[in-house]
Amino acid sequence: MLTENEIISTLEMLRNEHLDVRTVTLGINLADCASHSPEVFKRRITEKITGLAGDLVNTCDRIGKKYGIPIVNKRVSISPIAVVGAPFESDELVDIALTLDEIAESVNVDFIGGFTALVEKGMAKGDRSLIHAIPEALSRTQRVCASINVATTQAGINMDAVLLMGKTIKRAALLSADRDGVACAKLCVFANIPQDIPFMAGAYLGVGEADAVINVGVSGPGVVKKAIDREIGAKPDLGAVSEIIKRTAYKVTRIGELIGREVASSLNIPFGVVDLSLAPTPNVGDSVGEIFQSLGLESIGAPGSTAALAMLNDAVKKGGAFASSYVGGLSGAFIPVSEDLNISQAVENGLLSIEKLEAMTCVCSVGLDMVALPGDISEDTLAAVIADEMAIGVINKKTTAARLIPVPGKKAGDFAVFGGLLGESTIMNVKNLHGENKFLNLGGRIPAPIQSLTN
Repeated sequence: MLTENEIISTLEMLRNEHLDVRTVTLGINLADCASHSPEVFKRRITEKITGLAGDLVNTCDRIGKKYGIPIVNKRVSISPIAVVGAPFESDELVDIALTLDEIAESVNVDFIGGFTALVEKGMAKGDRSLIHAIPEALSRTQRVCASINVATTQAGINMDAVLLMGKTIKRAALLSADRDGVACAKLCVFANIPQDIPFMAGAYLGVGEADAVINVGVSGPGVVKKAIDREIGAKPDLGAVSEIIKRTAYKVTRIGELIGREVASSLNIPFGVVDLSLAPTPNVGDSVGEIFQSLGLESIGAPGSTAALAMLNDAVKKGGAFASSYVGGLSGAFIPVSEDLNISQAVENGLLSIEKLEAMTCVCSVGLDMVALPGDISEDTLAAVIADEMAIGVINKKTTAARLIPVPGKKAGDFAVFGGLLGESTIMNVKNLHGENKFLNLGGRIPAPIQSLTN
């Protein structure tokens, strides 16, 4: 139960500390739209998505106004297109992506996720077609997001898919070169992707989900920072600091579930999960990186950052798990470079390298997220960076992802601007080997680790 003071502090979070519901995401199952005809499929998905999502934005705005809690983004996630659109060729899938973009615009949602393939153990025809379609699909649309799961702890790492994703990312960057390769900002490569992520670019509706479901993403890095700032003068030990973060995460999660359940009830759609992820924005005061400074570190990336992030991530999950029986998605701390002003500045100041960032992804909720890289990075080097990140997820039985943006025509130290919530960042330096990576090009599948034998 919350005390009177805690209720007052929750109101303060809303007024002055950037607390919001970051996204309400409506998941829609498109399995019953399947057809061998692209035209029939497009007509069916248009009817189903517009029918279910037509009132999503108005409902969110009304409920947000009722409680005085802003719902920043309204989004739709759909069944993996590589599955429900399996009969189609890559050019037909590009056309389907354009239709999805038009649907998203018509219902006024910010993004639609689910241009997705799950290829951790191998690639079917629909998977290959979708991956080949990604560069053109993402460069020609504004609101479509894609995700490819190339690894799981149960299956290992599909290195053929990893190599293909290196080529795909490079091609997507070139097709959006006039916008600093922004198409890549809408593409995530995953290990152990959850089925219920409300956050983009990874959101899709898993095959084990309901016909339609409401998932909510709540964020509050500014709230956590302020909570630490209020108590740090009393010099609490790190156990006490963890308790502060946990109690703050509890209050934030309760708010998210309240909003999510009311939206779901109003739309007569089941409520799914609340994803409590400290997802920053490029705004001052809404930064995960600033939390590290409140904890006494010079900057994110300084020695001690991995330990601080591990504590932060764990405390957030504990608070969320106590607050709700339906915590899902990713739920923890994100460290997306360009989307967090403080993290971007740490890169610019030379305090955060890609090697340190990779080390920190062992204990965060996502991985190498929104990382701008030199435009001349080779396809094999991109694939190798992805493979390393996937290995962290597979061995540690956690979700990891790589959202890498090679910026055409720019080099390490230059600046890339992606706009809006995607932010901007100094381009990180990476050891770029232009020759063939013989290890990766052996191909095949790195077998599942011993940790997978849990039955």
